[in-house]
Amino acid sequence: MTADDLDTLRRDVRYLKDRADILDCIARHARGCDRHDDDLISAAYHPDATDEHGFATNSGADYAAWVNPAHAATSQVHTHNVTTHSCDIDGDTAHCDSYVIVVLLGKDGRTAQFISGRYLDRLERRDGRWRIALRRSTVEVMFTADASVMTSSFFTKQGYLKGTRDTGDLTYQRPLGLEQTGSRWTAPTQTGSR
Repeated sequence: MTADDLDTLRRDVRYLKDRADILDCIARHARGCDRHDDDLISAAYHPDATDEHGFATNSGADYAAWVNPAHAATSQVHTHNVTTHSCDIDGDTAHCDSYVIVVLLGKDGRTAQFISGRYLDRLERRDGRWRIALRRSTVEVMFTADASVMTSSFFTKQGYLKGTRDTGDLTYQRPLGLEQTGSRWTAPTQTGSR
């Protein structure tokens, strides 16, 4: 292997590691939102970062305190699904365009809100760690869908696990095993008399 080959290999490995670290940061942020894990969300931002969601602008440090109550007020569970991701790296700065699909199951358990948009991020590598310095969110499409199957006996009898919005979620269990209990979907309890 020549010196030029070795230099090319080093650059390629550095690029691939940077891409992986950047995508891991964005994924950790999404996981933190879904688990309402303030520490995980905050760790995705540099201390002086800014997050813009519509007219709501928060520091990275304050974002979790804003977003978790907003999600809790309108839904019982939700998932942030990062899909198409592009990233331009220039030294210690990266500009990313990450498509995101957010699905929120309404408080009634019968409707779901579907939001498709993008995270427009500037990440910076500081002290060897990639974190978000600026996030601007777009919404490209939003609609409400029928999720009533979630309350049907057809579904609830299947016994599927249900994510929780805390660190009690099974994803935090190490090592993950079958002996750990988790929250499961059940039929809603009926209140009132007929």
